[in-house]
Amino acid sequence: MKEINRRNFIHKAALTSLSVGLMNKPAILFGNSISETDKRIGIIGLDTSHSVAFTKALNSNPADPSLKGYKITAAYPYGSKDIESSAKRIPGYIEEVKQLGVEIVDSIQALLNKVDYILLETNDGRLHLEQATIVIEAGKPLFIDKPMAASFKDAKKIFDLAREKRVPIFSASSLRYADHIKEIVEDHLIGEITGADTYSPATLERTHPDLFWYGIHGVETLYAIMGTGCRSVSSVSTPDTDIVVGVWQDGRVGTFRGIRKGKKDFGGTAFGTTGIQRVGPYNGYQPLLEKIVEFFDTKIPPVQEADTLEILAFMEAADLSKDKGGASILLEKVLRQG
Repeated sequence: MKEINRRNFIHKAALTSLSVGLMNKPAILFGNSISETDKRIGIIGLDTSHSVAFTKALNSNPADPSLKGYKITAAYPYGSKDIESSAKRIPGYIEEVKQLGVEIVDSIQALLNKVDYILLETNDGRLHLEQATIVIEAGKPLFIDKPMAASFKDAKKIFDLAREKRVPIFSASSLRYADHIKEIVEDHLIGEITGADTYSPATLERTHPDLFWYGIHGVETLYAIMGTGCRSVSSVSTPDTDIVVGVWQDGRVGTFRGIRKGKKDFGGTAFGTTGIQRVGPYNGYQPLLEKIVEFFDTKIPPVQEADTLEILAFMEAADLSKDKGGASILLEKVLRQG
């Protein structure tokens, strides 16, 4: 299977080439080593619960060695403006983070003048290209929360600009770090991975392609297990459920179930040559936060550009398949958009 994987994952090389070089080099290339006084993080977007959760974890646990002394010191609140479910959160979240010692500023530029690193947390992926561009132009290392953008094309533009300006960035869902994934992928707990089924809530938002809004969590879980190399995607969608089937280049099959009715949870099952392993449970933001602060220290993205772009292409292909009545869509069709 290893030879099959090597032979059939050739297409990944084209995407991986986007992130080799600078994005994988040690922090020394970006300047001097980090001191304790250079660990100020700024947040863009107080319209998501992630912003408050990250602030509580970092600012309330200064002695936690896994968080390396980083602290959120300032925030620009906006943020979704026409997604009512997100925009209505902002006033309350402003007050919550202020109680945790965060200064509220009135522009992204003002924020950049006060911090060393940025968490782009705006819930509305349509704004990410515009907001990320300002950060990248200023040269600040950047984490972009899900969804990286509301389209594959916008995400590709963000990565292209980051490479041009030599600014390290990455994006990920916290579900990438659910229980047992590391053991399955890195420690070969069940031998070679032969397939996976994952699930998550998949709430819809009219301004975003279906899976970009919330289903991305389960899709990222699927990719954390399967890796890149999907060849085609087909989707069955009803008002209550999405079922998305991906066929990988080596013949493996991965599926995602998006849940909109009944009990909602995160998880899945990985299948291997020597066993079958449940994935999960999901234990919160701490594992992702640890990856973020390590990234700020080293400037080495823990999730590569190629992986993130293929996840977005997978979700766009699922949307195209839905529009075509469940027809199989070649992932290459979406990847060529870049």
